[in-house]
Amino acid sequence: MRKPTLASLLARPRTPKAMGTSIFFVDRSHRILLVLRDDTKGLPFPDCWDMPGGHVEPGETPVQCICREMNEEMGLHLEDPSLFTVVDMPDRIECCFWQRADFDTLRIRLTEGQRIQWFSEAEVARIPDHKLAFGFRPIITDFFRLRPFDRGPAP
Repeated sequence: MRKPTLASLLARPRTPKAMGTSIFFVDRSHRILLVLRDDTKGLPFPDCWDMPGGHVEPGETPVQCICREMNEEMGLHLEDPSLFTVVDMPDRIECCFWQRADFDTLRIRLTEGQRIQWFSEAEVARIPDHKLAFGFRPIITDFFRLRPFDRGPAP
């Protein structure tokens, strides 16, 4: 079964599903950055590891969304993140981007979440399913399996 493309999903008639965006920041050691969500009552997946990202607002493109979210939540200014995949999930359409990033996590001032941390493929595999938010495990697994960071430069 083929995965939908971003263009095909955007061309569909209005869908009842929300659209979300996420991004794989990849460092020189091929680790990805995850965010430990706040441990707040009523928050979905409290105290769980999550991909950086957020919900697409009306009139906003997925690229605009991920750039806005990373600026708001981490103070990062993205210019042109690469699209990794678009996944039709049970509750949303998820547009996953990726970008190379070598920054000190201690210098990032989060406005959401408890902390951020770099994870290797093996370290992500050791996170229990109930501690990984929003059904991201298959997408993360695909990212490490397909290794887009080995195919050439990305911003």
